[in-house]
Amino acid sequence: MKLLRYVSLIFATILLVAIDQLTKLYIVQNFELGEERQFIGDYLVITHIRNKGMAWSLLTGKTTLLLIVTCVICILLLFMYHNIIFYERYNVIRYLIMFIMGGAIGNLIDRVRLQYVVDFIYVKVINFPVFNFADICVTVSVIILMFLFIFKYKSEDIDIILHTEPKES
Repeated sequence: MKLLRYVSLIFATILLVAIDQLTKLYIVQNFELGEERQFIGDYLVITHIRNKGMAWSLLTGKTTLLLIVTCVICILLLFMYHNIIFYERYNVIRYLIMFIMGGAIGNLIDRVRLQYVVDFIYVKVINFPVFNFADICVTVSVIILMFLFIFKYKSEDIDIILHTEPKES
């Protein structure tokens, strides 16, 4: 059972990375840099940009730092995954970890290979920063994870997830 859950983590992560990389490849091959095409009217636009930072272009040019942070986060996620592998109660967290890892590795590949991340989804109606599939995987999963930690899980659950000793009362 444990092996199967690790295999599912690996398979899901590879699948998500493949989707991310294939969508970026499509954009690079079919859009000039800076080109915009309407997808859903003026609401959603596909545009090809290069992001040398992270969300909202934060830490622009700090590629090495972003690589280190991404690797550390992935190691922490693997640690968490290992801690909850047998608990059915944390199935949702295991799935969220898969999505975060897939997104993180997708953008990591871009940073290593290109020194920037290919972004292409632009919600023009609200002038939201341009993003990609990997960003969706990470952002949505982290938001859901935060809600779970706030509204569902207790401090005992966090002790299990982080594999810390419960505090004595």
